[in-house]
Amino acid sequence: MPLKIVIATRGSKLALTQSQWVAGQLCLLEPGLEVELLKVTTTGDKIQDVPLAQVGGKGLFVKEIEEAILEGRAQMAVHSIKDMPVELPPGLHLASVPLREDRRDVFISASGLGLMELPEGARVGTSSLRRTALLLSLRPDLEVVSLRGNVDTRLRKMEEGQVEAIILAAAGLSRMGLSRRITEFLPPQKMLPAVGQGALGLECRQDDQETNRILGKLNHPRTWMEIQAERAFLAGLEGGCQVPIACFTEIRETTMTVEGLVAAPCGDPIIRRSISGPHDQARKMGADLAGTILEMGGRKILDEVYCR
Repeated sequence: MPLKIVIATRGSKLALTQSQWVAGQLCLLEPGLEVELLKVTTTGDKIQDVPLAQVGGKGLFVKEIEEAILEGRAQMAVHSIKDMPVELPPGLHLASVPLREDRRDVFISASGLGLMELPEGARVGTSSLRRTALLLSLRPDLEVVSLRGNVDTRLRKMEEGQVEAIILAAAGLSRMGLSRRITEFLPPQKMLPAVGQGALGLECRQDDQETNRILGKLNHPRTWMEIQAERAFLAGLEGGCQVPIACFTEIRETTMTVEGLVAAPCGDPIIRRSISGPHDQARKMGADLAGTILEMGGRKILDEVYCR
């Protein structure tokens, strides 16, 4: 019988685009493979009128999808890694990470003005606490508006005048063929990306040898090392959804540099540090950087946010 894999995925346009791309790549790498998509509605998809930080954050977009794998209705899932919690359910693991897309944030304005050109008091929409904090650190005079919804919904809300501008991930716009809408790319120096931003994570059962074998063909070694460092950094901070956390990795030859930050939700203070070392020590560097940031003031921010 022909080999078949069912991919569990959210039903948004971006999620389907990403899953269809993965399906196509797997079929190229494994001749004769049959791939089917299973659309799953997650809690995060159902709750659109409440900020993510108030209702549970990252796990909202993966729980029902992971249940589909554990129940045998699907063999794997395609996630945006920035939506994945550090801790995965027993029996599941991150099996493969394809080549990463552009990890930068982008600024899109209805007027065509750049971030630093917007008039005082202009409204900028985002659902991300990280983007909110970094935006306020750059432009404390702006009004940040909580904006939920998929890419098309956020663009429409901007066009309707609910906000003057929005901040989104470059990778999602690129995958959807909407890069023309970008007003300005925001470099990491200004807007440090989220952990795993621009990367896809392929999740499956640890004991599913055949699926693991096939997914391994799509793994990109450099991206894998970057993700190991960034997720170790997040784990070291016990990263929750109520605190702005960001991380950026860069590999040059055999050296990796990991830069991370923890910020107060209002954008002040921000504790930002970096660390460099051999790329085969990715997880250790991520964990060490988290420890450094905690010692330099990150722990105080976390304690204040969590009222500890």
